[in-house]
Amino acid sequence: MAARILHRLRHALAGEGGREERVRGGSEAEDFPESSELEDDTEGLSTRLSGTLSFTSHEEEEEEEEEEEEDGAGVELAEPLQPTGAAAGAEDGERPGGSLLTRQLQELWRKSRGSLAPQRLLFEVTSASVVSERSSKYVLYTIYLIRSGRFDKAPAAIARRYSDFERLNRRLRCRFGCDMAGIAFPRKRLRRNFTAETIAKRSRAFEQFLSHLHSIAEIRRSPEFLEFFFLQDLRAAQRLTCTGMYREALAAWANAYRLQDRLGVCGSGRFLLTLAGLAVCHQELDELGEAHSCCEQALQLLEAQGSHPLLGPFLQAHVHLAWKVGKDKRRSEARLQDLREAGPPLQQQPTLKECLIKEPLE
Repeated sequence: MAARILHRLRHALAGEGGREERVRGGSEAEDFPESSELEDDTEGLSTRLSGTLSFTSHEEEEEEEEEEEEDGAGVELAEPLQPTGAAAGAEDGERPGGSLLTRQLQELWRKSRGSLAPQRLLFEVTSASVVSERSSKYVLYTIYLIRSGRFDKAPAAIARRYSDFERLNRRLRCRFGCDMAGIAFPRKRLRRNFTAETIAKRSRAFEQFLSHLHSIAEIRRSPEFLEFFFLQDLRAAQRLTCTGMYREALAAWANAYRLQDRLGVCGSGRFLLTLAGLAVCHQELDELGEAHSCCEQALQLLEAQGSHPLLGPFLQAHVHLAWKVGKDKRRSEARLQDLREAGPPLQQQPTLKECLIKEPLE
């Protein structure tokens, strides 16, 4: 009996001890909850890192998605659209909108060819040099004539001093007093005429002076204004031709030609004389093709004129040069025959070179 009671007591004590150990173990687990969570996180992290690493950012992922969308759109656009109705009929022939636009552009092009804007002539002083002679000292201004909107292979240039501009200003004021009233001209100075500042100011003033003169139609067409540019070259070219210096004369005739071309006076008597000088110098230098071209240009200008002092000499020179270079001369021979029947014998007419020498250039 006593033994049975003692066994139950030991068994009860043993049960209470197990409960205390379980309670103690649970409290320890509650006191350190982080350990279990850390173990879980470590296992999860190991699991995540065991896969493939990707270094693509979120923005790059968006760009890839956009490219995929664009590729998809391209695939969709690549599919041909099936035209329906009037559109299908338009594809068989010309599209009505495209042909209308083409006709409008062609019409605008035809109109623009007939209404070209006038070219503007610019005057630019490119250099100025002080010239010292025995009895005088002056500044020589080099002026280029430039057509806006065009490229000229060879320049048209003049070299003038202050006294040349002053003479032009005086002559124009005597003839065109009202038009010249509002045009300024640089005054002459007694001192400091050769300083860089004075030369620069006068250069700009001469450019404005010539531009203002050219903007007035009556002055632009006046002989005083035109001869200011090319009369000196014509005189020099004539003098060099008379002395047999044909290469130097050719350069002077060519510059006079370009000046008259820029100024728009290619139908005047001075221009015909310039073509005669070019033809003579080219012929003397054995440049027969260029001489023939100058005669042809002169005869085209004389086409509408029944009689002109240079018509006979130009026709004779053209026939001779055409025979030399192997060109057609029948038209010129027919015109010569008409002159022979209507006027004095051609033997009494001077040659082209004689006309150059005898022509007065005042």
